[in-house]
Amino acid sequence: MASRLDRSAMPAWLAATALTALGWWFGSGVQPLWWLTWLAPLPVLWLAPRVRARWAALAAFAAYAIGGINLWGYLHGYIGLPVVAIIQAVGTPALVLALCVLLFRRLLLRGYALAAALALPVTWVAVEYVNNLISPHGTFFNVGYTQMDALAVIQIAAITGLWGIGFLVLLLPAAIAVQTAYVASKRSRMTAAATAALLIVVTFAYGSWRLQAPATATIRVGLVSLQERARSAADLQARDAHYADVIKRLADAGARIVLTPETSFASDDAYLPAFAKLANQRDLTVGIGVDSTSDPRAERNMLMVFRPGAMSPATYNKRHLLVGFEHYVPGDSYTLLEGTPRIGLAICKDMDFHDTGHAYAARHAQLLLVPASDFTVDGWLHSRMAIMRGVESGFAIARAAHSGRLTLSDDRGRVLAEASSEQHNAELVGDLPLRETHTLYAQWGDWFAWLDLAGLIGLLGLALYPLPR
Repeated sequence: MASRLDRSAMPAWLAATALTALGWWFGSGVQPLWWLTWLAPLPVLWLAPRVRARWAALAAFAAYAIGGINLWGYLHGYIGLPVVAIIQAVGTPALVLALCVLLFRRLLLRGYALAAALALPVTWVAVEYVNNLISPHGTFFNVGYTQMDALAVIQIAAITGLWGIGFLVLLLPAAIAVQTAYVASKRSRMTAAATAALLIVVTFAYGSWRLQAPATATIRVGLVSLQERARSAADLQARDAHYADVIKRLADAGARIVLTPETSFASDDAYLPAFAKLANQRDLTVGIGVDSTSDPRAERNMLMVFRPGAMSPATYNKRHLLVGFEHYVPGDSYTLLEGTPRIGLAICKDMDFHDTGHAYAARHAQLLLVPASDFTVDGWLHSRMAIMRGVESGFAIARAAHSGRLTLSDDRGRVLAEASSEQHNAELVGDLPLRETHTLYAQWGDWFAWLDLAGLIGLLGLALYPLPR
């Protein structure tokens, strides 16, 4: 192929751009095809050493930007973001992919095949890590979440955190692209292939082994979400009574814990004492999402947990608020219920951030109760983001969401029971296995992300260091 984009090169350029765009469209977003994400960057990586740098960068940028439009309905239609914000949300990662492709191309043309194969995963993960530190949305849309249906793959998060998953997903297409580029020596290309193959095989082997671990205990949990809107005092009373009836039904089905979504009730709701009474009568732990206005100067998004024999409910205040949507005062502490099993409390967006997982891993939690509220179409994605915290830090999760998903998941990321509340009322009850799990990620934190940052510095050095004449 010519070194410039002439007429003979145009079909290949268009095909590579279109194929990567299709890969991102279906391999990312609110419910991706996990296997397609592994292949999405391959066409533009194949193209990169065959055209000039500016055309390689343009193909990568255009492909991601076009594929990223799959979020338009979600970001604009459901969340209501302005067009400018959506352009930034799609354009920024598109620019990052273009820079990744340029680094890949330069290293490959210099003969550094292994470094070129590492350029995309190292750079992408490093950028995602920095973004996670500064973004009010934490890890949202991290490429690692695309793999939540691939159980053997996501087990690596127990060692590397979310970062290791994204690294592997992007390493494979880069390593394949290196094999098709003959500007590098055969030996260096084989080294890149062997490195990628070894890491991927070891990851699948470790994941398969980890999934065999037996549970040490089991607890039966019920979740409920009602879509009923209370427009009057009578409506409010009827809805509260409906919740109480469902909780009783779940208790009759053997549930020892029952959880409702966030802000299901108000702190001045006259029905709240009835849940305390129900907890005592049924020997039941009842978690209620509450819009707490008991302090008019500090309205809070609260989880209240009524337990048998307790004089007062345990409480937890949401720490991470959804910017532009929530006006609450954020919480500043974590809550672990007394007794066994060790149960921690969190609310919705708290699970988008690693600090929640680290905090409860340090407290040796076995189970987290997470009331939530989603935007209908993101029910799968947002529930899986929460489930990832359990894989990373070693605890099961019971999550009940308005307009989303009700999920019971273990510390390996298995979804043991699931129901949709995206369009209608939902309830479920299921047995949730518990383990005494202590992960390396919980102890070492984001060591793998820091390794990527160091690796990026090394790769940039190779790319910029003058070659001998």
